[in-house]
Amino acid sequence: MAGLQPTDAAAAGDGGIAALQAPASRERVLLLVDDEANILSALRRLLRSDGYRILTAGNGPDGLALLSANPVDVILSDQRMPGMTGVEFLSLAKTGYPDTIRMVLSGYTELQSVTDAVNEGAIYKFLTKPWDDDKLRGHIREAFERKELAEENRRLMREVQAVNQALVVANRQLEQSLLEKQQQMALNDHMLAIVREVLQQVAIPVLAIDDTDMIAFVNEAAIRLLQRRGMLLGGDAQALLPDIMNAANASAASLEIENARFFPAMHAMGTASQSRGRLITLMPAGTAAPAA
Repeated sequence: MAGLQPTDAAAAGDGGIAALQAPASRERVLLLVDDEANILSALRRLLRSDGYRILTAGNGPDGLALLSANPVDVILSDQRMPGMTGVEFLSLAKTGYPDTIRMVLSGYTELQSVTDAVNEGAIYKFLTKPWDDDKLRGHIREAFERKELAEENRRLMREVQAVNQALVVANRQLEQSLLEKQQQMALNDHMLAIVREVLQQVAIPVLAIDDTDMIAFVNEAAIRLLQRRGMLLGGDAQALLPDIMNAANASAASLEIENARFFPAMHAMGTASQSRGRLITLMPAGTAAPAA
């Protein structure tokens, strides 16, 4: 019975598509299992020029030992071996090393048992003895290509899964960011509503002028005081309130409006917020004048 005989193949290959598809980072490893030493020698000679690293074992247990110690891609096993048949060996190889591509060499007398193993998925391909050299080399080359394609598919699947997981995380972060912005906007709207209500209740006339001189806010006190001037909200402050604008800009001591005197004051907005424009207050003369 032949023992364990790892054999390094020659580096040269046939080239072509198979060579281009071979992973650059790792050599192709082929395991041959047969209890006849002359068969193993013949297969090594036949396949040496194809660029494989070839491992050989004389029986199933020795083959399993090699599988545990080496990253094998393709297995080619004889069927009729003492102690453990090729089908039994390849079934165990499938269980322990499911990513390997497993093929069996057999005579037609063992066809039924081999066919059952093929149907169960333990064997990728059934090859007959005696073999045709060119066809055998072609079958082994196809087996490596199948293995490498499966590895590439798994690698791409891992990349897709990683991208999908990253997208899930990004979507969650975006949703959280949008939720926080919505909450902040709702809070701002609520605070703005409170401010507007407070200003509406203030007894002093208050007007807000935006940076295009449009009247953006008028409280109830200002509406009552300036009702003769028509609709103020949305109007042009320079056209509707020229006296108030001039007095506020000039920091006039007082201004007469509707037979009453007021101290106009203009306050620039935007120092503590993103608001742009000016806030004008009209303090009745009957109260203390604002400090200069």
